[in-house]
Amino acid sequence: MKTLTWVVLAAVLTLSAAAQEAQKVAIKAKDYRVESTSEAIKIDAVLDEAAWKTAPPMEFDAETQPGDNIVPPARTVGYMTFDHKNLYVAFQCFDPNPKAIRAHISDRDTAFSDDFVGVVLDTFNDNRRAFEFFVNPLGVQMDLIQDDTNRNEDESWDAIWSTAGRITAEGYIVEMAIPFTSIRFPRTDAEQTWGVDMVRIYPRSARHRLGLQGQDRNRNCYLCQSSRVAGFRGITPGRDIELDPTITAQHTSTRADFPEGGLSSNGADVDFGLTARWGITPNLTLNAAVNPDFSQIEADSVQLDINTQFALFFNEKRPFFLEGSDFFAAPLQVVYTRTVADPSVGLKTTGRLGDSTIGVFIAEDEVTNLIIPGPQGSDLASLDQSNRVGVFRYRYNVGETSSVGAILTARDGDGYANRVFGADGTFRVTAKDTITGQLLGSQSEYPDSIVADYGQQSEMNDVAGRIQYRHNEKHWYWGARYEDIGTEFRADSGFIPQVGYRSLNAGLEYQGYGEKGKNWYTRWWFGGDYDRSEEQSGELLEQEVESWIAAQGPMQSFFQIDVGHRDRRFNDVTFDEEFLHWNAEVRPTGDFYVFVGGTFADQIDFANTQLGERLRYNGGVRWNIGKRAKVDVDYSYEDLDVVGGRLFSADVTQLKAVYNFNIRMFVRAILQYTDITRDPSLYQHDTVDARSKRLFPQLLFSYKLNPQTVFFAGYSGTRLGGTFEDVEIDLKEADRTFFVKLGYAWLF
Repeated sequence: MKTLTWVVLAAVLTLSAAAQEAQKVAIKAKDYRVESTSEAIKIDAVLDEAAWKTAPPMEFDAETQPGDNIVPPARTVGYMTFDHKNLYVAFQCFDPNPKAIRAHISDRDTAFSDDFVGVVLDTFNDNRRAFEFFVNPLGVQMDLIQDDTNRNEDESWDAIWSTAGRITAEGYIVEMAIPFTSIRFPRTDAEQTWGVDMVRIYPRSARHRLGLQGQDRNRNCYLCQSSRVAGFRGITPGRDIELDPTITAQHTSTRADFPEGGLSSNGADVDFGLTARWGITPNLTLNAAVNPDFSQIEADSVQLDINTQFALFFNEKRPFFLEGSDFFAAPLQVVYTRTVADPSVGLKTTGRLGDSTIGVFIAEDEVTNLIIPGPQGSDLASLDQSNRVGVFRYRYNVGETSSVGAILTARDGDGYANRVFGADGTFRVTAKDTITGQLLGSQSEYPDSIVADYGQQSEMNDVAGRIQYRHNEKHWYWGARYEDIGTEFRADSGFIPQVGYRSLNAGLEYQGYGEKGKNWYTRWWFGGDYDRSEEQSGELLEQEVESWIAAQGPMQSFFQIDVGHRDRRFNDVTFDEEFLHWNAEVRPTGDFYVFVGGTFADQIDFANTQLGERLRYNGGVRWNIGKRAKVDVDYSYEDLDVVGGRLFSADVTQLKAVYNFNIRMFVRAILQYTDITRDPSLYQHDTVDARSKRLFPQLLFSYKLNPQTVFFAGYSGTRLGGTFEDVEIDLKEADRTFFVKLGYAWLF
C-alpha cells in the first residue's frame, strides 16, 4: 500500500505541469430589458412571431466548464418576452456539426446526458433560490430548483409548462412557455427585476457548459454572478389553484406459507385520493392531500444489507414530499420524509415572507417506523400503531448571502413521542469562505416494547451539534467539520443512524485545469483528509488518513483512486485497515456510457468481530438504442474472506429497459436479481442461510400529459429461492401485484 501511495504522488507531479490559458472572455454580468407582447405565441420551435424579432438577443458569451471563461465552441442566442399569463423563452443553438447533436426522446427529467439549453430564474433577485427550466433539442423537459444557500440542485421539483424543440440544418431551436402560476415572484404593481442566467450544455468529447456571462471560480456562489432582466410589470400568478384527484387500484396475491402452498388473492384494493395546491400568495403555497396516493412507481435501487453497521438510506420519490423539499434542508438531516411510511392525510405549506422562508408539513401515518441508533450500529424497529408527525422549518436571510434558521420536528403516538428543536446558520464571511453550524436538542419517550427489545430508556433527552468551515477557490479547497451527537439524541423524523460520538474531519484539495489541444485532461485534482471519531466516553471509534487523485479527460472520461489507512474499533477490539478504492467512466459516443470500479480493503466482519479481506467490483453500461430506446445494466460483486474461508459472496444485477413512444408515453421493464452465498460454519453467533436469492421484476406503462395528469399501469412481483435448513429451493413466486393509477390536474 505504501508503494501505491508513492505511485499516486508521482502521478500528481506528472499532472501538475502548468497549462496555458485559452483566449479569455470578461466575467461580467449583463443588464437586459424584456418587453411584453400582445401577440399569441405558438410553442412550436418556429420563431416566426414578431415578438421574437423585436426581443433583444441575449448572446452566450462564455464557456465556464471545462474552459475557464473562454470563447464558447458554438454560438447560442436567447430571447425573452411575456404576456399576462406566461413567460416565453426561446433559443437558437447553432452547431458547427449538427449531425453530432445528442438528442433522445425520453421521459421528463431524464435527458441530462443530451444537448440541452435553458433558463435560470432568480425571481426574487436575492441570489438564494432559482427556478431552472431546461429542454433538449426534441422538447424533453427538465425542471429543477437551484438552492444556492446549500449549493444544491433539486430535480424532484416539477412544474406544468409547455415546450417544443426542433433540430435544424444549423443546429436546433427550443421554445418554451412558463405560466406565471408555475413560479413564485413578488406581488407588486411596480416593475420587477429578476436575476437570470441562460445555460447551454454542449456534450462532445468534453461536456461544455456555456452561459450568458463568465463565472468566477474564486467565488463560492452561483446566483450572485447572474445577469439581470428588468421590465416585468403587470404580472400576477392568478388564482394559482390546482386540484389533482387520483384513482389507484391494485390486486395483490401472496404465498402465505412460502415456499409451500399456492398464491392466494388478497383482493382488489381501490383508493380515491385528492391532492390540492393553493397559492395563498405569490410567495406562499399550501398543499393538502386527503387519502393520497403516496405510492412510487419505480423500484428503489438494490442495496446490500449485509455486513453493514447502520441503516441504509433510500431517496424520497413521492411527489407530495418532493415538492418544496429544499425548504426543509439543514446541516444535520433531521427531516427524512421516508420515515412517514403510510400516511392517510398530509398538509404542507412552503414559501417566503419578506426575508423569511418557511416550510411546514403535518401528516397522519398509519405505521410508526423507527431507527434505533447507536455509536457502533443501528437497528430498525416498527410499532403497529399510527402516529402524527409535524415539521416546522424557518430561515431568515442575513445580508446578501448568509442566513439563520430554526427547526422543530414532532412525532407522537400511543405511549411514544419524539421532539427535535434547534437553530442553525450559514455565513459566507468572504467570497471564498463559508461557515455553517447547527445546535439541536431532542426529547423522546418510548413504549415498553421498544425499551425491552432494543435496550432503550423510556425517556431520553440529549443534544447534537455541527460546525463546518469551507474555503473554495479556483485551485484550492480546504475545510474542517466537527460534530458532537449525544448518546440519547434521537431524530425519529430524520435520518441520523449514528449517535453517541464526537468527530473531527479536516481536508485539503488542489485542482488543476487543462487546455484543449495542449493537455489530455480537462481537469485534475488531488487531495487528502484526516478524520477521527470517538464515543462520548472518549474511546476511539475510528481514525483515518486518506488521499486521492482524479482526472477528467477525453470522451467525458473520469478516473479516481483513493488510498488510505484506518484504525477502527468495534465491539471493544481495534482493527488496522488498509483500503484502496478506484472507479472510472467513459462515454465513447453520445449513445454509450460505461463505468467500472472496485475496492480492495481490510474489512471488519461485524457478525463475528474479526478482520477479513474485502473484494468488491462493479460496472455498468447505459446504451441509447436509436432515439427512443435505452438499456441500463448494472452489476456488482462483493465477498469477504476471513480465517477459515469465505464468509460470504454477493452478486447483484439490475436491468432497466425503456422504450419511449414519444416524450409523453413510454413502457419500462426493471429486473433486479440478488444472489448471496454464506458459509454458516463461519458464523459464530448467528444462524444464517447458506444461500438466498431474490428476483424482482417490474413492468410499467406510463402516459404523462404533465407531471400530474398521468396514467400508469403495471405489474411487479417477487421470486425467492436459496438454501434454507439444507433444503435447496428454486426461485419461486412469493407475491405479485397488478396496479393502475389515473391522475388529472385541474388548474384554476
